[in-house]
Amino acid sequence: MFQSGMKLPQILQRRSLSSAASGFDKLGVVGLGLMGHGICQVSAASGAHQSVIAFEKEQKFLDSGKERIVKSIDKLVEKERMTAEKAEATLGSITFTTDMDALKDTDFIVEAVIENMDMKRDLYTTLGAICKEETIFASNTSSLSIEEMSVFSGRQDKFVGVHFFNPVQIMKLVEVIRTDKTDDTVFQRAHDWVGDIGKVAVSCGDTPGFIVNRLLVPSLMQALLMVDRNDATVKDIDISMQLGAGHPMGPIHLADYIGLDTCLFIIQGWVEKYPDEPSFVIPKSLMEKVEAGDLGRKTGKGFYNWDGDKRGDPVDQ
Repeated sequence: MFQSGMKLPQILQRRSLSSAASGFDKLGVVGLGLMGHGICQVSAASGAHQSVIAFEKEQKFLDSGKERIVKSIDKLVEKERMTAEKAEATLGSITFTTDMDALKDTDFIVEAVIENMDMKRDLYTTLGAICKEETIFASNTSSLSIEEMSVFSGRQDKFVGVHFFNPVQIMKLVEVIRTDKTDDTVFQRAHDWVGDIGKVAVSCGDTPGFIVNRLLVPSLMQALLMVDRNDATVKDIDISMQLGAGHPMGPIHLADYIGLDTCLFIIQGWVEKYPDEPSFVIPKSLMEKVEAGDLGRKTGKGFYNWDGDKRGDPVDQ
């Protein structure tokens, strides 16, 4: 197992930063949960930064995030997808800390904390006060307003969204989001950074759900509205979209996999904020499942029965 903080010989140092289009020497990652630990790992492994500061407010979450990164890198080495030298260099470039002051001289900070606007308000208010004037902020939010968060930071011109997809280590797409206040150069540097770390960037304005979720979530809701109306069974809806539209899994299968509570949280927020948008609706069947505690894969039952990550038959045959 590899440990962070090792001194590395010059031959193992990161590639010259002059080859990184974004020019972010020191990266900060706030939050090392499901998404944040992956963002930290791929950024450190890319060689686009001299150092990466990984921050969690509580030690237990910092330790958990670090363990996830180490285990992921160990697996890559075992499968010969990463050399031992590269693993050592990657972990050696990350500083794990609970001290927020360690972020104050970073060039670019990616935030990946839970989807709670009050928490993000407090975080960005603090970061805006302690970070150097040049620091650019980026949120990995999948559904919250980039503009609203940018106001909290006090630097609307230096604020973007960088929405990664799970699992970060595998999924190539990153949506880069700008507001009307985002500086053109700042946006371009964030867009370039995505390429620097080996991902594919697409550009989007600050619309609810950005590109992927704006198209995906309403389609999941439409599938569940068909269930509400008894238009078709859960199984037949999913088979139809797999065999008729070429989707890898059907929409209701996907909703179960994501988590029905997560789907409801997203669509409820959109309905509340955009009540006149006809595509934002809450299906009765979704509300009933969540109220019953049947959240899909994570609880073992939703619209389908689940055994871990293995989907079984529909609950209602």
